[in-house]
Amino acid sequence: MDSAQDAQDTAKRLRAIGDELSDRFYERADVVRTLVVTLLAGQHSLVLGPPGTAKSEMARELTGRIEGASYWEILLSKFTAPTRMFGPIDVAALARGEYRQVYDGRATTAHVAFIDEIFKCSTAALNETLGYLNERIYHPESGGEPIRCPLIGAITASNELPSGEDAAAIYDRLLVRIEVGYLEDPSNFAALVRSAVSRPAAPARTTVELAALRHAVTEAVPAVVVPDAIVDAVCTLRAALRRKELVASDRRWRQAVGLLQASAYLDGRPAVAETDLTVLTHVLWNSPAQRPTVEREVLQLVNPDAKEALDLADALEELEAQLDAMAGQSREALSEWVIKKAHNQLAMAGKRLEKLRQDAASAGRSTAAIDRVTGRQRAVRARVLTEALGVDASTVQTQL
Repeated sequence: MDSAQDAQDTAKRLRAIGDELSDRFYERADVVRTLVVTLLAGQHSLVLGPPGTAKSEMARELTGRIEGASYWEILLSKFTAPTRMFGPIDVAALARGEYRQVYDGRATTAHVAFIDEIFKCSTAALNETLGYLNERIYHPESGGEPIRCPLIGAITASNELPSGEDAAAIYDRLLVRIEVGYLEDPSNFAALVRSAVSRPAAPARTTVELAALRHAVTEAVPAVVVPDAIVDAVCTLRAALRRKELVASDRRWRQAVGLLQASAYLDGRPAVAETDLTVLTHVLWNSPAQRPTVEREVLQLVNPDAKEALDLADALEELEAQLDAMAGQSREALSEWVIKKAHNQLAMAGKRLEKLRQDAASAGRSTAAIDRVTGRQRAVRARVLTEALGVDASTVQTQL
């Protein structure tokens, strides 16, 4: 098999891994794909969300699919010493008068890492952690030569945004920032509950060799062509965001090009296309409040049908707010609201989203944003059925 076929096989395996994880983790397809793309680009990601949203489990399941890779994970606190992260002191050697650290099984020897509560990094470990993420090096406690670490990429997680300059320095080095929340669709939640008491058959478990992933990161992904039209689109996007006072550093923009190449590679394409620009929605914001603006600007550039889908998402948000405001009202009042307003609005949104998806797919454009809004429409409709009309959540899926 030649290197081109090898590269295609690796991309195919990574797509299969993404599909398997998306099947396992409800409402996480975009999160999983973005984590794979980030790893392929040799960059670090942050998964931001409340406790109990499967952040750790997703990271472990993804990194566990890399055969032959050394994996390291840690839960940081303000008291985590650098030696606990990068290598404890060899006590036996110390008794003999030798000062050395044991690096096996620590960050220093890991190919992939998961760092939970990244912003709780202690002041003592800050510089070493920054050096590890930035340059993949560790300076031993003894002051010897810096150790080069084989890290491909780190997946980090946090329940909250950073506070303080130390945490902000780490935040700046995490190129990709992904928000996760609790499940929105009641039918998915019902399936999650059922999965806790059932014993399903063992799911398919595709893996990829460490050497194949390394070749993809160092050779295949950088070889993906970036056409002039994409460079122009990135320049247009930067100008549009600046007009809205959303400014990303030059370094962040430059590193983002590797993400675009990784996205194209994962889809089996030799050149970056406009559809790959959607990954930038996870790169160009600092606070979650800025994310919708970034997403709109990106999608306006990429495909107009996705932008219309976002407008429909706004209408769905408003409908859900109305449902929340009617909490405690009689079943009759809720039913009247469903008949007069909610049902028609949800049905029209569903039909329009279906048409938008068909148009996007036939034109070869990404359907990711439309699919996400479609999932939102189903979630809101399921809430209406269960909360306003009293339908059993476990039967909602068949009615959507």
